[in-house]
Amino acid sequence: MMDERYPIGKFEFNGELTNNVIKTWIKEIEELPGLLRAAVKNMNIEQLNTPYRSGGWTVRQVVHHLADSHMNAYIRFKLALTEENPVIKPYDEGKWAELPDIKLPINVSLDLLDSLHKRLVKLLNNLSPSDLKKTFIHPETGEVSVGKNIGLYAWHGRHHLSHITSVSKRQEWSGWWEGVGGE
Repeated sequence: MMDERYPIGKFEFNGELTNNVIKTWIKEIEELPGLLRAAVKNMNIEQLNTPYRSGGWTVRQVVHHLADSHMNAYIRFKLALTEENPVIKPYDEGKWAELPDIKLPINVSLDLLDSLHKRLVKLLNNLSPSDLKKTFIHPETGEVSVGKNIGLYAWHGRHHLSHITSVSKRQEWSGWWEGVGGE
């Protein structure tokens, strides 16, 4: 049985950070805002307020979390690129998901992700091989390279998109993914 917390599995990458791997990840980051917008396009208020799993965040919280998280990621990339191995500040994503801005319409975060990902993709597409090796320190997980962080955030977007499409399939809400992959 699939673990509803990790419908695409946990992020793992132990291979070589080749140009093709990096380009694939950047493409996934670039495509996320459009795929996310399509996944929630026809959702009503009740559906947006449905948790993706028992005890999990609502679809609305997942959308707003993606904006919060990817803003933090953007700052982390810029810090790593402009400072020598900076220590980044973690944040309590669970507490962030309970703040009043979570009540805003999801279009606020969808629009933010559109703009943010345009800037992020522009930045990432112009990194040199030496930039990919630059690092930051996460106080909880240790040293992270820019290259590996690209993969982490490509995965992060797919991970949460899958939360939304998975609950939609389980609840039998119609969506753009119907018929994709032979389903």
